Formats: sequence, C-alpha cells, structure tokens
Amino acid sequence: MSLRYSILASGSTGNALYVESDEHSFLVDAGFSGKQMESLFSQIDRDISKLSGIFVTHEHSDHIKGIGVLARKYHLPVYANEKTWRAMESSVGAIPTEQKFVFNMETVKSFGSIDIESFGVSHDAAEPMFYVFHHADKKLVLITDTGYVSDRMKGTISDADVYIFESNHDVQMLRMGRYPWNTKRRILSDLGHVSNEDAALAMSDVIGDKTKRIYLAHLSLDNNMKDLAKMAVTQTLEGQGLIVGEQFDLYDTDPKTPTILTAV
Repeated sequence: MSLRYSILASGSTGNALYVESDEHSFLVDAGFSGKQMESLFSQIDRDISKLSGIFVTHEHSDHIKGIGVLARKYHLPVYANEKTWRAMESSVGAIPTEQKFVFNMETVKSFGSIDIESFGVSHDAAEPMFYVFHHADKKLVLITDTGYVSDRMKGTISDADVYIFESNHDVQMLRMGRYPWNTKRRILSDLGHVSNEDAALAMSDVIGDKTKRIYLAHLSLDNNMKDLAKMAVTQTLEGQGLIVGEQFDLYDTDPKTPTILTAV
C-alpha cells in the first residue's frame, strides 16, 4: 500500500492538491471552476465522484472557487474548521448539512490507514490551516499561504518525505512591481506569504533524513518565476549546508498543469 499525490495546480490564480491511498482519495482545496477541476482530474485519470472528501485550508477564492459546485454535483463531504465555514459560506453557496463536517485546527482525522493532521498558519484569513498526511511511515506536508513559519509549525512538519512548500515571491520583484503599496505590505507581512529565501530558511530547519522531494508552490504570477524561485531556494539551502540533487530533489509546480501522480 502506498500514498500517492498530484499537485493539480498551484499559484496565485488557483490551488488544488490530490492525495490517495488504496482505500481513499482526497482533495485539498479547489481554487478553480467546476469545469476546470474536472479537466485537472482527467489529466491524472482520476474520478472526482470517488473522492472521500474535500479539505479546505482557508476561504480565499484561489482555494475555494470550485468547492460548492463539486460538493453539490458529486455529493462530496467537505471538511473545514468552524471559522472557515462561516467565512466562506457566502462564496461556496448552499451545501447540504449532511455533507458539511468540522475539522478543527491542531487535530487529527483518520480514514483507514491515513491520518490527516491539521495545523495553523499565519495568514490574513479567518482561521487558516494546512495539512499533514500520514500513512504507514510516510509523511506528506502541504504548507502555503503563511507569512512566516513558526517553531510550532516546524515541529509539526519536520522530517517529512515530501514537502509542498510555499515559495511565493522574489522580494525585489515585489517591491519594484505594479502592486499598490498596501498590497505589497500585506504580502510582506507576517500575515502574508513567504518569499523564496524565507521559504528556504524554513525548509532548512525541517528537512530530515527522510526528505526526498520538495515542491515549490503558490508562486506569484507577477512577482516570481520558476527558475528564479528554484535558484534562490537552492542557493539559500546550500548556504545552510543542504545539497539539492544529492540529499533531496527540488521540483516546480504549475498554475495550470498537474504534476504526475507520484508515490510518497
């Protein structure tokens, strides 16, 4: 038995992660229209109707755009904490009560051989939280949309086999870019998003002997580039004594195209 995953899409325009075992399959966030989500699933040859549940990280539109449509069309259970349910209620529309489940922060839910652990992050949303998937001795971590990575977060996510880690922006591109100052200040704040360098410094504190793959996620369309992010993260990690390509590999994610379905 194995844990498999595909980052269906990741970026400032929309986010979705697919995770499956032999018994269950899950979607974390659905930041695209129903039709776009169906197209992403078709690209990895998977059936949305077979999902065991959708897990929500927070109520921003690039994470919940398709939640309501998918839940109603395919009669899927949706999991979110109470504050997130309240915050996204007007955006996702009516979801039948029997499909709505509360998943509190800093708790664990078990589905067969998979344990899903929630943990809080620092972002300008009602109660943003992300997830760690545990299966046998394997561990997959999703952490984006956070202004910084606290010691508490690091303790939860340390020594994972796979990280899907925010590397949102290049600070100079952001400072010189077209965004109004209020938006720039929000992104740079502790309630915003981590930069390439800050992401790498946080990674250097949590990478362990088990770590084999790190995916750079939630790249800003306007304030980052794949090659720039990979170069900045690589240089920062190597400055911390961690060698990319030897101890672990670094991968891109894409705002439109899924990664191949891969076993943890």
